[in-house]
Amino acid sequence: MPARTTLLIGIAALLLAAPRCAAQPPPAPPGASARAGPADGCRAERPLEPGTHRLRSGGIERRFLLSVPAGAGPHPVILDLHGLNSTAARQAAYGRLPERGARRGYVVATPQAAEGRMGWTLPHTTGPDDTAFLAALLDHLARNLCVDARRQFAAGMSYGAAMALSLVCGLGGRLSAVAAVAGLNIVRPCPGAAPTTIVAFHGTADRIVPYRGGHPFQDATGDLRRLADLVVLDPVERAATGWAALLGCTGRTSATLTRQVRLSDWRRCPGGVTLRLYTIDGGGHTWPGTLEVPWLGSTTREVDATELILDTFDRAPSR
Repeated sequence: MPARTTLLIGIAALLLAAPRCAAQPPPAPPGASARAGPADGCRAERPLEPGTHRLRSGGIERRFLLSVPAGAGPHPVILDLHGLNSTAARQAAYGRLPERGARRGYVVATPQAAEGRMGWTLPHTTGPDDTAFLAALLDHLARNLCVDARRQFAAGMSYGAAMALSLVCGLGGRLSAVAAVAGLNIVRPCPGAAPTTIVAFHGTADRIVPYRGGHPFQDATGDLRRLADLVVLDPVERAATGWAALLGCTGRTSATLTRQVRLSDWRRCPGGVTLRLYTIDGGGHTWPGTLEVPWLGSTTREVDATELILDTFDRAPSR
């Protein structure tokens, strides 16, 4: 079997494990204790240096890349989550959040999924507890760097976007904002979500996570086609309106920003949060404004998702 087909079958198997109906968040989410305040990293004797680090959680050691801005802090923090069968290094290069974020004053941690895993374990699915790991990572940064515990964020690509969205409830309201690129509709909105700013980007020609919903991997054949046919995704716009309903957002407006980019913006949300969906007409399963990846489809250069994500995080209300 060709290597690419084997890869995609593995990806489809992970999608089959994704919860299509999000459950209520657990009574004591992994991130809840951190809001009581981990040790103050602003007084750490040996602050973490930029580079590659390891952290053990739940008996499993994982790697993460760390980018640290200049200045004394406290700095806001971003978790930058890679997609299926990707790596922390690829995510850092593709989305450019570590470089751009550090220039704008953010600590950016780009973690790697557990060894031997193609992607993250979403809440209420089988595998290593990645929600607990990411909570532990935020705590680790707070103990060893001068960070602002009121301004913590997550961003992700594809299945990493799904993981970032799952943290809205999985971390019990710890995050101020989340960014989802090409993955808003992989998991459904979670009941009980605290007011959280969400910004999303999705191409209408995405053949892997289709904008109009339905079965993923639309070009698949054979065994992969049979696996993908077991998965039914919601349309992206339905996912966005679902989040709007749960967050209490109203006043939706639509605007054409460029020849290729449309913006849906819910302007009245409780707590000063915002909800925005950038629709890329003809866009593929790609990160707007960055490198071309031909087999993933077209990449627009008419907007830069990285800069828009950082702009959104800059404006998001603190916890």
